[in-house]
Amino acid sequence: MLVISLLLALVVVTVFLLINRESAEQHNAGKAQAVTYRPVFHFSSPDKWKNDPQKPIYYQGKYHYYYLYNKDYPNGNGTEWRHATSEDLIHWEDHGVSIPKYTTENGDPWSGSVVHDQNNTAGFGKDALIAIVTQPTGSTGQQEQYLWFSTDEGNTFQVGSEEPVLANPGTPDFRDPKVIWDEKNNAWLMLLAEGEKIGFYKSNDLKSWNFVGDFQTKGIGVLECPDLFQLRAPDGTVKYVLGMSANGENNGEPKTYAYWTGDFDGTEFHPDNEQPKWLDYGFDWYGGVTFEDGLARDKKTKRYALAWMNNWSYADETPSVETDGFNGMDSVVREITLQQGKSSYYLASAPVSALDQFVQKTDTVKNITLNDASESLNIEAETYRIDADISWTDSSNVGFRLRESTDGSRHLDVGVAADGGYSYVNRRLTANPTQDGMYQESRAPFDAKKKQVHLTILIDKMSAEVFVNDGKVVHSNLAFPLPADKGIRLFAEDGEATFANVTVRRYTK
Repeated sequence: MLVISLLLALVVVTVFLLINRESAEQHNAGKAQAVTYRPVFHFSSPDKWKNDPQKPIYYQGKYHYYYLYNKDYPNGNGTEWRHATSEDLIHWEDHGVSIPKYTTENGDPWSGSVVHDQNNTAGFGKDALIAIVTQPTGSTGQQEQYLWFSTDEGNTFQVGSEEPVLANPGTPDFRDPKVIWDEKNNAWLMLLAEGEKIGFYKSNDLKSWNFVGDFQTKGIGVLECPDLFQLRAPDGTVKYVLGMSANGENNGEPKTYAYWTGDFDGTEFHPDNEQPKWLDYGFDWYGGVTFEDGLARDKKTKRYALAWMNNWSYADETPSVETDGFNGMDSVVREITLQQGKSSYYLASAPVSALDQFVQKTDTVKNITLNDASESLNIEAETYRIDADISWTDSSNVGFRLRESTDGSRHLDVGVAADGGYSYVNRRLTANPTQDGMYQESRAPFDAKKKQVHLTILIDKMSAEVFVNDGKVVHSNLAFPLPADKGIRLFAEDGEATFANVTVRRYTK
């Protein structure tokens, strides 16, 4: 009996220890998972790595989105196409890899584009999705264009041929095909990034392509991810827009998405102005794509746009790899419209309206006037949207300090340097991808004669997107504030400024 009692006691003690050890492990796991940089309202890779987005298409009631994904990151190279779908452009369902890497002798799939071949021009069926994709051919590594097709609603693609549909003519840069349907000429049109120029090609069947013209650029580096579309301004004017990812850093300009408004006659693009405009002035809006509103009858009223929120100068420097097991997120989806300025047309951006679904609480702040001072709002938040109108007389610098620490030593600054004539986002005093002193403050021109500005600011776990004056200018930047840093402070330097119509919409999943 004593032996049995001792055995029972031993069992009880063992079970007690096991339960407590399991509880401790769960507690420690919870502590380890307490810090997360997984965004609340931005698309991000489920794991590992993502970079370039491919233009989403609206197909059978959903937006189908493909992006470059590397399942072997950080220990192996090569990208493949991963697939996600959405009905509202903010909630996404993952469908896994649709075009795997290294399944043919032509290596891994790079950027390209997908089209719905409704007229069965390629012969794979009227419901087939066709992807034209850059791959580095065999042992030569030449960048050439290959056709893949899907007959299962875009979930998996098969290679159409081991031979390229558009072979490399002998140039080192020959990539990122953007395929659209040219209604005017009743044919497919392909744009291709070829060093400092964009090549134009036409086809009747998506299989045989002929060169028809090009657009030359100068001083904005090697081009990537070209784009061409039409939009109508409020005055009724319709313009073609030619866009591309480019690098204007040598000219003191962004390394994001350059674009021109103008006219396209089927073989040549005629720009309104020689110099490009920029869709984003931040450090982290690259590989941008625009796409149609699938539900709109008039496709020329607005478009959507998104981009990879990162920069090849520091692409691996993100804490989300350790905290959440992924490196790769996109900007918020934007609504893009064509607007008329004083002397030219330009693209304006606004956060997609469906983001209102994330609003947990809205705080309205009474008008605040500051004179060479700052004031902290009685609001703390980690992910949110701020809208505000700021006006000033002689203040040299006005704006917000966001994600501020309790002691004020850490914060992300957004504002207008009125005396300097620029809007800015400064991430120097919070953790960010470049602690070496570079890429700390993004700037965009601001008319110093104007004494007022409207700001819309989106703050997520590791990003800030700032829309200036109804999106005529946008800054998109990564930043990695500590989870405890939730303060919001207003400031005006060297003079008086008034903050009016201030609202803070707190976001949650």
